[in-house]
Amino acid sequence: MSETAHVREVGPRDGIQMVKTMLTTERKLAWCRGAAAAGIGEIEVTSFVPPKVIAQFADAEEVARGALTIGGFRPSVLVPNLKGAERAFALGLPQVNYVLSASEAHNLANVRRGTEESLVDFGRIAALRDQRSGPRIALASGIATAFGCTISGAVDEGRVVEIARRLVDMGADEIIVADTVGYGDPGQVRRLLKAVIAAVGRVRVSCHFHDTRGLGLANVTAALETGVRTFDASLAGLGGCPFAPGATGNIDTEDTVFLLEQLGFDTGVDLDRLIALRREVESWLPGERFSGAIARAGLPKTYRHARAA
Repeated sequence: MSETAHVREVGPRDGIQMVKTMLTTERKLAWCRGAAAAGIGEIEVTSFVPPKVIAQFADAEEVARGALTIGGFRPSVLVPNLKGAERAFALGLPQVNYVLSASEAHNLANVRRGTEESLVDFGRIAALRDQRSGPRIALASGIATAFGCTISGAVDEGRVVEIARRLVDMGADEIIVADTVGYGDPGQVRRLLKAVIAAVGRVRVSCHFHDTRGLGLANVTAALETGVRTFDASLAGLGGCPFAPGATGNIDTEDTVFLLEQLGFDTGVDLDRLIALRREVESWLPGERFSGAIARAGLPKTYRHARAA
């Protein structure tokens, strides 16, 4: 049997936070339904940020509630602070993804406070989660700008490892190492991920790569070599951070699935259905920049799903 690798679709959150078109709640949910029907098992469906910060997510509660009724995938939401987490907890979502930055300058730009303050806030969120009755909510934390920052430049790898260790000590169930601005290269990815994995023990480590400088899929391959088996990606390569100058699209979901399958990993994803969904999403977002080689060139005649192979 092929080893499993997971692709978490983050298009309904990261992919649309900078687009010009305001998508309706129904279209956001149609995106989730289509991705789930194609075999995507995890989807980050929205972000609980104030509408005055990112108006695209003014309907976050409606999207999250709708996603919970679809079934067939694990929905998660992004939160930047305790207030956002409280909103997510109230809906009973199975997973909540917190975000902070290894770069002090980016954390200040993104969430208006220092990294240490964000770490303290995560401790409050984990404590609130642990006080709740009912099914346990999984807490993941993304460490943004882990490979560098367009505001302050280099980021100390030791600081990234320290943050990961502290998050796990406070209750994180997953660490998402994020190359927010596309500064990472395969050598750096291998080095940093080995150190993070060693520091956090059995806690799942996943990766969030951007293809800003064309190394996104090379970095996926490097991360696989360290044992990472979960990757964030966005349909059509949409995405970027509004508070990081020069940050452009995420790695493309279709190309990421194709790479993993070609390397022999079973993603459970039907690429033909995923490409059809991409075409639909493209029609909703006129004037946006879309990327991805598989959607442009098509699947080769020699392609076989790893499970079938």
